[in-house]
Amino acid sequence: MPSVPAVPGHAEPLRLHDTASGQVRAVEAGDVARLYVCGITPYDATHLGHAATYVTFDLVVRALRDGGHRVEYVQNVTDVDDPLLERAARDGRDWRELATAEIDLFREDMTALAVIPPDVFRGVVESMDEITAAVRRLLESGAAYRLPVPEGEGGAGGDDVYLDLGHAPSFGQVSHWSPEQMDAVFAERGGDPDRPGKRGRFDPLLWRGARAGEPSWADDVLGDGRPGWHIECTAIALEHLGHPLDIQGGGTDLVFPHHEMSAVQSVALTGDPTFARLYVHQAMVGLDGEKMSKSRGNLVLVSRLRADGVDPMAIRLVLLAQHYRTDWEYTDDLLATAQARLDRWRAALSGNGGADATETVAAVRAAVADDLATPRALEAVDAWCERTLAGEGPGNGFETGAPGVLARTLDALLGIRL
Repeated sequence: MPSVPAVPGHAEPLRLHDTASGQVRAVEAGDVARLYVCGITPYDATHLGHAATYVTFDLVVRALRDGGHRVEYVQNVTDVDDPLLERAARDGRDWRELATAEIDLFREDMTALAVIPPDVFRGVVESMDEITAAVRRLLESGAAYRLPVPEGEGGAGGDDVYLDLGHAPSFGQVSHWSPEQMDAVFAERGGDPDRPGKRGRFDPLLWRGARAGEPSWADDVLGDGRPGWHIECTAIALEHLGHPLDIQGGGTDLVFPHHEMSAVQSVALTGDPTFARLYVHQAMVGLDGEKMSKSRGNLVLVSRLRADGVDPMAIRLVLLAQHYRTDWEYTDDLLATAQARLDRWRAALSGNGGADATETVAAVRAAVADDLATPRALEAVDAWCERTLAGEGPGNGFETGAPGVLARTLDALLGIRL
């Protein structure tokens, strides 16, 4: 946990775009703001798409704390899943060793980027008790059903268990997608729409009955197996935060099916029609005309940039220069621009005095509160640096201590440490 300095003045209420309503809405949290952000599947190193997501929600945490809230922030790690098992098998590594190594690297990258860590950082493997309890409750209530493992798939005890969306009237209220839109991505995002015996094409897998050669966990009711993807986040969020959440966060590629299913499972478990008050999503980061993703291999890795000597604060400035809801493509020119900006800021903030920072502090605060308008915040700091480097003197806006005030603001609200 980095030390976060206090900022003079008063924070504005944080407003964020809610995917479910399509509107920018105030975060109406009480004294405690509860945030759940979906974490990594640790089979490869952190790329800029990951970094963009976790820096975005780091800004949310910082803004909420600046506003006087105590933040309870939970993030999961999908440390047993098909992509991880497939990568481990491909590389001849134990899947647990691979997961541990990539989790450690992820934490190093986040620390370097000055991301405030979540209060609870929880893996699937260590959450098996709450996940199996949730699946059992869904079966007992009639919200879920069993299917035997298909012949030829090496069943080794235990059935597959699915949520019955035919009894879930809230399904679709997060994404508001049409069935055609859902069908276009469901299979590529981990679904099995054509599985024989399913009651509905989009019914999500809650428990995967054990297959030979796959890790599995024993349960007296479910039989041997392991969790499906979506139920892990529902169970971990409910266990550590309760319901409803103030914010459910992640990338836009999680809107459907992951966040849709997480919400509908929560409704089935709790009877509360609201899983989260706001659904906030980070846009995609691209490279060479395609979304940056592990499956495509078109990655700009944070660890590789760091190993090449790139200042992590320059990496963070690349991310802050883009609005979180706008898709963008990484280029080396963006990094060069960020490094030049960082050098300029350091030069302007290195003295004991500079231009009066009062309006700049207010402008940074207002920009962050306005749906994380970080490009506008950076422009306000650029303007202050220009005035300071131009040599504003006494009687012309020069203030002893102004650089220190602004530096603390950048640290606290933007996570830029100079």
